[in-house]
Amino acid sequence: MRKSRILTGLGLAAVAMITLAGCNSGSPSAGSGGGGEQTGGDEALWEVATEVDLEGSPTYDRMVERDGVIVGVKNDQPGLGYEDAASGERTGFDVDIARWIAASLGFDEDQIEYVTIPSANREQAIVNGDIDYYVGTYSITDARKQQIDFAGPYFITGQGLLVAADDDSINGPDDLEGKIVCSVTGSTPLQRIRDEYNPGDAVEYDTYSQCVEQLKAGSVDAITTDEAILAGYVALEPDVLKIAGEPFSEERYGVGLEKGDTAMKDYINALFTDGGDVWTALFEQHLAPAGIEAEQPDVEQ
Repeated sequence: MRKSRILTGLGLAAVAMITLAGCNSGSPSAGSGGGGEQTGGDEALWEVATEVDLEGSPTYDRMVERDGVIVGVKNDQPGLGYEDAASGERTGFDVDIARWIAASLGFDEDQIEYVTIPSANREQAIVNGDIDYYVGTYSITDARKQQIDFAGPYFITGQGLLVAADDDSINGPDDLEGKIVCSVTGSTPLQRIRDEYNPGDAVEYDTYSQCVEQLKAGSVDAITTDEAILAGYVALEPDVLKIAGEPFSEERYGVGLEKGDTAMKDYINALFTDGGDVWTALFEQHLAPAGIEAEQPDVEQ
């Protein structure tokens, strides 16, 4: 059984678990015959580890005691973190990064519980211990580091703008004067637009999919967030949406962890550093088809 939850608002720990039946064909499986995502060949990208001993990590100790992993993710970002409404299947680059980490720690797909957490609630979910780690377009910032730790970065992108395909009036953030811009509550891009540029108005929602619906309805003029996220929406509806202009920031995605869990941070960083072939295969599968170009970044030491 694949487990999935959505946590919103202040009552993170109190929301009931939604269990979604079904087997994810692209996920790691247990045992010596198990493996990770398959990208066109017969050989899996990873196997579920055995005899893992991660000494000094309270996060790992909780996983072992629970016999499972609770991962915070997004569910509305095509190519990154997406949940099919009909089947409940989770797909995307971030989701597979989360699976890869879990498998390296000895947990297969049936032992992973995915929890959808809006951007504004991510730090609190980690601080509260509602999740073991978070993988979901989570930009590493000094402000966030005051509450949590990050492994990575595992991906670097930049802030961009999404507009209607027939809109030629916006070609960058300097064209936002008098325009209505949409982003999600608690996001770095929303704060940057308000602090550094001069939109006519900036509105916020819990999810980017809500912003996309507002854009398609003509209620907002642009959406701002990381280009890697925006490219996924363009790939779904290239005749309706387009990216306007070039990136105007650098966003470094990390894995959100409990503050002070250096053992887990170092473990995941080593996994990324040694796993370049896995990273490349996941990137080619999930992000390259949307026209995104990137190289695996070095992790922070």
